[in-house]
Amino acid sequence: TLGVRMDRHTANAERIAAFLRDLPAVRKVYYPGLPDAQGHAIQARQAKNGGAMISFALAEGHDIGAFFRSLRLIALAESLGGVESLVCHPASMTHASIPYEVRQRVGITDGLIRLSVGIEDIDDLLADLAQAIEESEV
Repeated sequence: TLGVRMDRHTANAERIAAFLRDLPAVRKVYYPGLPDAQGHAIQARQAKNGGAMISFALAEGHDIGAFFRSLRLIALAESLGGVESLVCHPASMTHASIPYEVRQRVGITDGLIRLSVGIEDIDDLLADLAQAIEESEV
């Protein structure tokens, strides 16, 4: 079932990346499957699709903590690679041991959010992200 699952992971990620890219509440989306993404041409030559990992940053006026607390379907966790969607805050979780200056230099800012997209219903995922972003507005 790996092929079928990966098709769903990727289809969901592509929809979510496009959705996030078009929101004024999102400052930046990092997803190699987007045609305007840095490195997209290289990625397109080397892979069939953009995969299921998305990173993004909310615009000014949004509280990242409120965003995480407001998620209902997508769980906050460091584990990646399952069929469920998971979100993490790299600066305080996976990369917390890296010095602040180094994290800043390589783009792991305090506002960066990493999303491992699962195979849930895409409308449910989009709705969860939309309501969490709305709840994060200060």
